[in-house]
Amino acid sequence: MRRPAELDGLDGIVLPGGESTTISKLLGVFELFDPLHDLLAQGLPAYGSCAGMIMLASRILDTRPDARHLDALDITVRRNAFGRQTDSFEADLEFTGITDLPEAAPLRGVFIRAPWVEQVGPEVSVLARVPEGATPDGRADGRIVAVAQGAVVATSFHPEVTGDLRVHQFFVDRVRH
Repeated sequence: MRRPAELDGLDGIVLPGGESTTISKLLGVFELFDPLHDLLAQGLPAYGSCAGMIMLASRILDTRPDARHLDALDITVRRNAFGRQTDSFEADLEFTGITDLPEAAPLRGVFIRAPWVEQVGPEVSVLARVPEGATPDGRADGRIVAVAQGAVVATSFHPEVTGDLRVHQFFVDRVRH
Protein backbone atom coordinates (compact mmCIF):
# COMPACT_ATOMS: atom_id res chain seq x y z
CA MET A 1 0.00 0.00 0.00
CA ARG A 2 1.53 3.26 -1.11
CA ARG A 3 -1.37 5.63 -1.74
CA PRO A 4 -4.08 6.95 0.58
CA ALA A 5 -6.75 5.90 -1.96
CA GLU A 6 -5.70 2.27 -1.41
CA LEU A 7 -7.13 2.53 2.12
CA ASP A 8 -10.64 3.06 0.73
CA GLY A 9 -12.95 0.12 1.25
CA LEU A 10 -10.72 -1.89 3.59
CA ASP A 11 -12.51 -4.25 5.97
CA GLY A 12 -9.43 -4.42 8.20
CA ILE A 13 -5.68 -3.93 8.16
CA VAL A 14 -2.65 -5.82 9.47
CA LEU A 15 0.37 -3.87 10.70
CA PRO A 16 3.30 -6.30 10.68
CA GLY A 17 6.47 -6.55 12.67
CA GLY A 18 9.57 -4.69 11.64
CA GLU A 19 10.99 -1.48 13.00
CA SER A 20 8.34 0.89 14.35
CA THR A 21 10.17 4.18 13.73
CA THR A 22 10.77 3.14 10.11
CA ILE A 23 7.12 2.18 9.69
CA SER A 24 6.13 5.54 11.17
CA LYS A 25 8.41 7.41 8.77
CA LEU A 26 7.21 5.44 5.75
CA LEU A 27 3.56 6.09 6.62
CA GLY A 28 4.47 9.79 6.58
CA VAL A 29 6.48 9.63 3.34
CA PHE A 30 3.60 7.93 1.53
CA GLU A 31 1.04 10.29 3.13
CA LEU A 32 -0.73 7.35 4.76
CA PHE A 33 -0.28 8.26 8.42
CA ASP A 34 -3.16 10.73 8.83
CA PRO A 35 -5.69 8.82 6.69
CA LEU A 36 -4.88 5.56 8.52
CA HIS A 37 -5.06 7.30 11.91
CA ASP A 38 -8.48 8.69 10.97
CA LEU A 39 -9.79 5.31 9.74
CA LEU A 40 -8.67 3.62 12.95
CA ALA A 41 -10.39 6.33 14.99
CA GLN A 42 -13.55 5.62 12.97
CA GLY A 43 -13.38 1.91 13.88
CA LEU A 44 -11.35 0.22 11.14
CA PRO A 45 -10.39 -3.22 12.51
CA ALA A 46 -6.64 -3.70 12.85
CA TYR A 47 -4.18 -6.35 13.95
CA GLY A 48 -0.61 -5.44 14.84
CA SER A 49 2.23 -7.79 15.70
CA CYS A 50 5.41 -6.59 17.43
CA ALA A 51 6.17 -3.25 15.71
CA GLY A 52 2.52 -3.19 14.66
CA MET A 53 1.58 -3.26 18.35
CA ILE A 54 3.87 -0.29 18.95
CA MET A 55 2.30 1.62 16.06
CA LEU A 56 -1.23 0.98 17.39
CA ALA A 57 -0.38 2.10 20.94
CA SER A 58 -1.28 5.44 22.51
CA ARG A 59 1.94 5.70 24.52
CA ILE A 60 5.41 4.35 23.72
CA LEU A 61 8.35 4.10 26.11
CA ASP A 62 11.97 3.97 24.94
CA THR A 63 11.36 5.45 21.52
CA ARG A 64 12.67 8.40 19.56
CA PRO A 65 11.11 11.80 20.22
CA ASP A 66 10.01 12.11 16.58
CA ALA A 67 8.30 8.69 16.47
CA ARG A 68 4.59 8.80 15.68
CA HIS A 69 1.92 6.29 16.64
CA LEU A 70 -1.68 5.66 15.61
CA ASP A 71 -3.44 5.84 19.02
CA ALA A 72 -5.77 2.92 18.26
CA LEU A 73 -5.17 1.12 21.59
CA ASP A 74 -5.23 2.70 25.04
CA ILE A 75 -1.97 1.03 26.06
CA THR A 76 1.55 1.96 27.04
CA VAL A 77 4.19 -0.22 25.38
CA ARG A 78 7.91 -0.49 25.98
CA ARG A 79 9.94 -0.97 22.79
CA ASN A 80 12.50 -3.79 22.77
CA ALA A 81 11.39 -4.66 26.31
CA PHE A 82 12.69 -8.23 26.19
CA GLY A 83 16.17 -7.09 25.15
CA ARG A 84 18.40 -7.42 22.15
CA GLN A 85 18.10 -9.85 19.22
CA THR A 86 20.12 -12.42 21.18
CA ASP A 87 17.47 -12.31 23.93
CA SER A 88 14.74 -13.54 21.56
CA PHE A 89 12.79 -16.54 22.86
CA GLU A 90 9.70 -18.69 22.45
CA ALA A 91 7.03 -19.60 25.00
CA ASP A 92 3.70 -21.41 25.13
CA LEU A 93 0.95 -18.91 25.93
CA GLU A 94 -2.56 -19.06 27.25
CA PHE A 95 -4.53 -16.71 24.97
CA THR A 96 -8.10 -15.74 25.88
CA GLY A 97 -10.47 -16.60 23.06
CA ILE A 98 -8.09 -19.15 21.55
CA THR A 99 -6.53 -21.51 24.09
CA ASP A 100 -9.52 -21.44 26.44
CA LEU A 101 -11.64 -23.22 23.85
CA PRO A 102 -12.28 -26.95 24.43
CA GLU A 103 -9.27 -29.14 23.61
CA ALA A 104 -7.20 -26.17 22.40
CA ALA A 105 -3.44 -26.45 22.51
CA PRO A 106 -1.27 -23.65 23.93
CA LEU A 107 -0.28 -20.94 21.49
CA ARG A 108 3.44 -20.69 20.72
CA GLY A 109 4.70 -17.12 20.99
CA VAL A 110 7.92 -16.14 19.21
CA PHE A 111 9.39 -12.98 20.71
CA ILE A 112 12.01 -11.14 18.62
CA ARG A 113 13.18 -7.82 20.12
CA ALA A 114 9.57 -7.51 21.17
CA PRO A 115 7.67 -4.87 23.11
CA TRP A 116 5.55 -5.61 26.12
CA VAL A 117 2.56 -3.74 27.46
CA GLU A 118 3.26 -1.78 30.63
CA GLN A 119 -0.23 -0.40 31.16
CA VAL A 120 -3.73 -0.84 29.74
CA GLY A 121 -6.71 1.49 29.76
CA PRO A 122 -10.13 0.49 31.10
CA GLU A 123 -11.51 -0.55 27.68
CA VAL A 124 -8.56 -2.84 26.87
CA SER A 125 -8.81 -6.62 27.34
CA VAL A 126 -5.63 -8.48 28.23
CA LEU A 127 -5.52 -11.62 26.09
CA ALA A 128 -2.13 -13.13 26.97
CA ARG A 129 0.77 -12.78 29.38
CA VAL A 130 4.24 -14.28 29.49
CA PRO A 131 4.08 -17.42 31.64
CA GLU A 132 6.21 -17.76 34.72
CA GLY A 133 9.69 -19.09 33.98
CA ALA A 134 9.61 -18.35 30.23
CA THR A 135 12.88 -16.41 30.39
CA PRO A 136 15.98 -17.28 32.42
CA ASP A 137 15.97 -14.12 34.54
CA GLY A 138 12.20 -14.11 35.12
CA ARG A 139 11.88 -10.37 34.48
CA ALA A 140 9.26 -11.02 31.79
CA ASP A 141 7.03 -13.19 33.97
CA GLY A 142 3.45 -11.98 33.82
CA ARG A 143 4.11 -9.24 31.25
CA ILE A 144 1.19 -8.46 28.95
CA VAL A 145 1.87 -9.59 25.36
CA ALA A 146 -1.57 -9.60 23.69
CA VAL A 147 -4.46 -7.14 23.96
CA ALA A 148 -7.70 -6.13 22.27
CA GLN A 149 -9.81 -3.02 22.33
CA GLY A 150 -12.93 -3.06 20.20
CA ALA A 151 -11.94 -4.21 16.72
CA VAL A 152 -8.21 -3.72 17.32
CA VAL A 153 -5.96 -6.63 18.35
CA ALA A 154 -2.22 -6.57 19.00
CA THR A 155 0.45 -9.08 19.99
CA SER A 156 4.05 -8.45 20.89
CA PHE A 157 5.00 -11.83 19.41
CA HIS A 158 5.05 -13.12 15.83
CA PRO A 159 2.41 -15.83 15.28
CA GLU A 160 3.12 -15.80 11.54
CA VAL A 161 6.47 -17.56 12.00
CA THR A 162 4.94 -20.60 13.72
CA GLY A 163 2.46 -21.64 11.05
CA ASP A 164 -0.32 -21.49 13.67
CA LEU A 165 -3.12 -19.42 12.13
CA ARG A 166 -5.29 -19.09 15.25
CA VAL A 167 -4.35 -15.48 16.09
CA HIS A 168 -4.99 -14.41 12.51
CA GLN A 169 -8.31 -16.29 12.52
CA PHE A 170 -9.16 -14.60 15.84
CA PHE A 171 -8.65 -11.24 14.14
CA VAL A 172 -10.60 -12.22 10.99
CA ASP A 173 -13.49 -13.32 13.21
CA ARG A 174 -13.47 -9.88 14.91
CA VAL A 175 -13.50 -8.17 11.50
CA ARG A 176 -16.53 -10.24 10.47
CA HIS A 177 -18.41 -9.13 13.58
